[in-house]
Amino acid sequence: MLVFRKFLRDVSAVIGLVIVLLTAVVALFAPWLAPKPLDAHESHPLLRLKPPSAEAPFGTDNLGRDVFSRVILGSRAALTVAVLVVSGAMLIGVPLGLVAGYRSGWVSETLMRITDVFLAVPQLILALALAQLLGPSLKNAMVALTLTYWPFFARIVYAETRRLKTSVFVEALQGLNASSFRIMFAHILPNAAPPIIVRATIGMGFTILTAAVLGFLGMGATPPDPEWGLAVSESRQYLPDAWWFATFPGLAIFLVVFGFNLLGDGLRDVIDPRLRRSR
Repeated sequence: MLVFRKFLRDVSAVIGLVIVLLTAVVALFAPWLAPKPLDAHESHPLLRLKPPSAEAPFGTDNLGRDVFSRVILGSRAALTVAVLVVSGAMLIGVPLGLVAGYRSGWVSETLMRITDVFLAVPQLILALALAQLLGPSLKNAMVALTLTYWPFFARIVYAETRRLKTSVFVEALQGLNASSFRIMFAHILPNAAPPIIVRATIGMGFTILTAAVLGFLGMGATPPDPEWGLAVSESRQYLPDAWWFATFPGLAIFLVVFGFNLLGDGLRDVIDPRLRRSR
């Protein structure tokens, strides 16, 4: 309860939470909230590139589809990518970080050197290479992002495990002949949860942004999927006349990523005071 009250006193964190919750609600009910849900795949050539109006608040795109409806429908793809990529990265990175941090010798060294190799290359560049290898599709983009994001979790969990390994409660468990598996996953992991939660929250926003970049570069979602990065890419040749075509999907990306970043910063301040922001 005290943690919750501290969180509510952080205005920026509350704003981030509201943005994320609204995005989740929109994504969950997207087919019912979108005025023209069929515009995800249908085209209307006679209505192409119409400016914002009462009938189409965000205007229409190059195929006459309602941009407002496609932005709403695109929220589902964005959150799906964020949740699945971050969850997959955690499933890979967290156990590896635990094992590398708790063990010593060649096992730890090998795991962390592999992690360092991945971290040495910028994630976007590595994700682009993997997506190119796998072929352009939203599913392949998610696989590429997962395979390039797990080292961030591995490095964080490794550092926390090394710190907690010397704690009194771990030594007591070792004295009671508790198994390494129980010590790592039942005792060390819960105590290492705060930085993992913060990384996961911020990582969702970063994943949405990276997935949009992949879509923009043609390595992510493919037409006619209502994906924000792809929409911005398709709008390039119609700028600046059809400004609404790129503006509203771009604003959606900005708003959601901004919300996750605010929420992640607020959670960091509340549940991991060691990383508290300077005021």
